[in-house]
Amino acid sequence: MDYTRLGRTGLTVSRLALGTMNFGWQIDEDAAHAVLGHAADLGINLVDTANMYGREDGDGLSERIIGSWLAKTGARDRTVLATKVYAPMSADPNDRGLSARNIIASCEASLRRLGTDWIDLFQMHHIDRGTPWEEIWQAMETLTTQGKIRYAGSSNFAGWHLARAQAAADRRHHLGIVSEQCKYNLLTRHVELEVLPAAAELGIGILPYSPLHFGALSGALRKQRDGVPGRSVLHAPDRVEPHRAALQRFEDLCAELGSAPTAVAIGWLLSRPEVTAPILGPRTPEQLDVPVTPLPADVLARLDEIFPPVGNGGPAPEAWAW
Repeated sequence: MDYTRLGRTGLTVSRLALGTMNFGWQIDEDAAHAVLGHAADLGINLVDTANMYGREDGDGLSERIIGSWLAKTGARDRTVLATKVYAPMSADPNDRGLSARNIIASCEASLRRLGTDWIDLFQMHHIDRGTPWEEIWQAMETLTTQGKIRYAGSSNFAGWHLARAQAAADRRHHLGIVSEQCKYNLLTRHVELEVLPAAAELGIGILPYSPLHFGALSGALRKQRDGVPGRSVLHAPDRVEPHRAALQRFEDLCAELGSAPTAVAIGWLLSRPEVTAPILGPRTPEQLDVPVTPLPADVLARLDEIFPPVGNGGPAPEAWAW
């Protein structure tokens, strides 16, 4: 496993991250523990979850499953643990969003479920347009001072949200956002316009989620032909059919290279200079065994032909202006 720094921080993380959205929703505790154990064996040290993942009656099941694994294995000190705050966790109108009250309460609830004293990366799961940044950073500073979080991150932010958030943090002499988790893959390249350039300028690491576009980039057409069950079949009408021609060219290229489509899709993300670690969301330990190797320039060029970037390519405004 290769490692890198998370954004502009000194924190070392693996180039692949383990996503746990399936825990509790798609796989049970024993299966989730097997996935966590295999990820650790592979050297993956960044484990990403959220308070809303797998929740049961307002209690985040994914976090509790991770907590039970940490307690059983004693792996907490070797794990870079990331979770999120924002989503509604009950009918209470204050049990959601990014108010100082909810940020602090959600952090404490996540700590209890995870069975740990601190969270390495506490991420805002979505922008909260109704809460001022001064209030958000006040809460994050409180949690940092108390030793309950080490770093703050974001998810699903626009480029200008990152800029405003960081400007507010700078005024308070706070480290601010160190990572942005966004949807990014060969089929979804919108973040190249403004999110990636903003992140690069501000020293914010990119953690792409849905790197396989819900299975569409995992060899979906072949799996459909072979009758293999999975996300590529479940999401076929929405995620596969609109891109069938491009996906066929992609799978043909992978066959020519002798590489699995999953490995090529992940390898492409790892070639992007702004990307810290794609987040893989496996349902079995074996799905983590991705033989990723660097892609040569000519293959990267062919992937751009199959999956063109938005507009003219590159960042805004060059993507659409002269």
